Amino acid sequence: MNILVISGGPRKHGRTAIAARFIERTYGFHTVDLSIVDMPMYTGEEDQSSNPFVKSLRQSVLDADAVLLLSPEYHSAMSGALKNTLDFLSSTQFLYKSVGLIAMAGGGKGGINCLNNMRTVMRGVYANAIPRQLVLDPSVFDYDRDGLNREAAEQVDGLVEELKMYARIAKEVKEQQLI
Repeated sequence: MNILVISGGPRKHGRTAIAARFIERTYGFHTVDLSIVDMPMYTGEEDQSSNPFVKSLRQSVLDADAVLLLSPEYHSAMSGALKNTLDFLSSTQFLYKSVGLIAMAGGGKGGINCLNNMRTVMRGVYANAIPRQLVLDPSVFDYDRDGLNREAAEQVDGLVEELKMYARIAKEVKEQQLI
């Protein structure tokens, strides 16, 4: 199954990047890491559609069976890097696509507002953000091994399995409609 991970943390060595690398190693999913790409600021100008990264991103999301969004919570919302990236996408790429959501908590606020913010944007592009969502607190990271502790890894696994289930259902429905 082709699941695309979009790591929305702007810091190369932040917890979002650690979680994304863990998921990539564990499941073999392709990751778009916003901390290392040269993403332009979204302006809505038509000429931005010809940007090579924007074209590649749009095609990657379109081709994916499902998408997994990861973001730190900044000021009760997703990161500006992730929001800017999502602004380049639309229902053309996301229509009925299954999307999983993971927030990195910090600052004692719990991450739920980040999840709600991502869920709202996914509704705006007609994606299907799955019911299961996850907040990863700073204490669940294994910083020495660039990964997650066992309990957090199991929670990620549950989310990934649910995301795969919803992606399979969406694929079956889509195939039936084409008959």
